[in-house]
Amino acid sequence: MEKLSRNYHLKLQEMCDCYLETNFQEQLSAMASNKSADVEEDAFKYLALAIMNAVTIEAKKLSFKKSKDSTKITIKAKEQKVELPVPSQDLIDKIIAITRAITHLEEDKGECPLVLGLKNDQLELHVKVKKGKEKESIKFAFPDMGT
Repeated sequence: MEKLSRNYHLKLQEMCDCYLETNFQEQLSAMASNKSADVEEDAFKYLALAIMNAVTIEAKKLSFKKSKDSTKITIKAKEQKVELPVPSQDLIDKIIAITRAITHLEEDKGECPLVLGLKNDQLELHVKVKKGKEKESIKFAFPDMGT
């Protein structure tokens, strides 16, 4: 397991705050079509944008699914399923490593809560990780944001 900084949780929160008023889909598309010069920084940015995009459409789940041959990133909301643009494999690997470091989920399977402080509020997610021989997934479950 890769050893990562203990400040990753704060870094993710800062990235979410930083991109709060951005066009998430446009930024994600740009990241997917460009090779990263700073994989770690871009992994935080992509993860923050994906989470904020999911919040905006009142998602139930954000999933990163990586297999030997493909990667899918989807947001499931009440009435829709949105596929996000997939960035490079090294960026996906770093997103998975960052998520595991923040949550301290080092086993092949695990789950735990994750609270992100955003401006004057907080977002409570439930994170689930699963790793098999040739595939790995991370799922973020969002609280019911219904009015």
